[in-house]
Amino acid sequence: MGRELRFLTAGESHGPCLIGIVEGMPAGLPLTEERIAVELSRRQKGYGRGGRMQIEQDRAEILSGVTKGETTGAPIALRIENKDWPNWKNKDLPPLTVPRPGHADLAGKLKYSHHDLRSVSERASARETAMRVAIGAIAKALLQEFDITIFSHVLAIGDIRANIADLPYTELAALAESSALRCADPEATVQMKKHIDKTKNKGDSLGGIFEVIALGVPPGLGSYVHWDRRLDGLLAQAVMSIPAIKGVEIGEGFAVARLWGTEAHDELFYTGGRLTRRTNRAGGIEGGVSNGEPIVVRAAMKPIPTTVTPLHSVDLATGIETQTQYLRSDVCAVPAAGIVAEAMAAWILASAFLEKLGGDSLEEIRVNFAHFQQRLAEESTRP
Repeated sequence: MGRELRFLTAGESHGPCLIGIVEGMPAGLPLTEERIAVELSRRQKGYGRGGRMQIEQDRAEILSGVTKGETTGAPIALRIENKDWPNWKNKDLPPLTVPRPGHADLAGKLKYSHHDLRSVSERASARETAMRVAIGAIAKALLQEFDITIFSHVLAIGDIRANIADLPYTELAALAESSALRCADPEATVQMKKHIDKTKNKGDSLGGIFEVIALGVPPGLGSYVHWDRRLDGLLAQAVMSIPAIKGVEIGEGFAVARLWGTEAHDELFYTGGRLTRRTNRAGGIEGGVSNGEPIVVRAAMKPIPTTVTPLHSVDLATGIETQTQYLRSDVCAVPAAGIVAEAMAAWILASAFLEKLGGDSLEEIRVNFAHFQQRLAEESTRP
């Protein structure tokens, strides 16, 4: 039986800290707070972010599960301090009774019978994704030991779309990393910034589309034998769990619905003594199993529902129709959502990788992986 990865997060948006517990990570994996800090810093960047990004400057403290820079195989505990906590801990705030459309406020109140909607919003907040990124950094560290890398880039902000046709993956990743909007098209980036500025001035917010790509993923991760082990389903659920994500595609996704069957699939060829493909419309997954091609996940993020311009609502304490009050928020967080999606994709791929190859230590997994690669080489070149 493969090794099972699990994680839990705890904490509120304006509470003292966020807590994360990671279980199932093998022993011997090099891991430092500095490595995690790189990913947390990437999440906080992006044109259109709000003022809280200047307050927090996130850093995860490793509390257990790591000794002398390597994982021990025991549960890993992480803590991220909320630096905004001192500004909130002594505030005597009246109950929040006006639900904000698009947030979890009303649905959470109806589920848990809360009288103060802050009890919903504090946990439902996207602030929780900071810990997901820290945990995803651990998953990335494991994958990178086996030359599996993950990056994201922005395809659209509102109705401004990037033109990235035929860009090699290495160039695509480098251009995205150097862009304030994680967009590989410099001209589109300029237009996106202008669009964000105009949106901010009118008191509104923007959504968009981003793409996550995983390179070097071996075939055989996931399974078609049970519905809940299909890799595409696991990735879609993980990315959809990010706040404000309303749609997820694998590969060409909805676009293939407009094609003929003879156009929609990735044909196989025998080139240079090896099986090859010339397209990747399936996004690296067939039948719920990775097929060795790059894995491509695309997601749509709705505009952030906290806007300067008020929205119509109802005060639940009085039953009187009213308007929402503005709270601090981003204008656009699509680039940051892409970083969170990288973390979630890394977690799913690391879980599937360990399920396939097992091992309680990095050394043991290397041996299993080498044997697996040898078998794959033999089968892909077999006449």
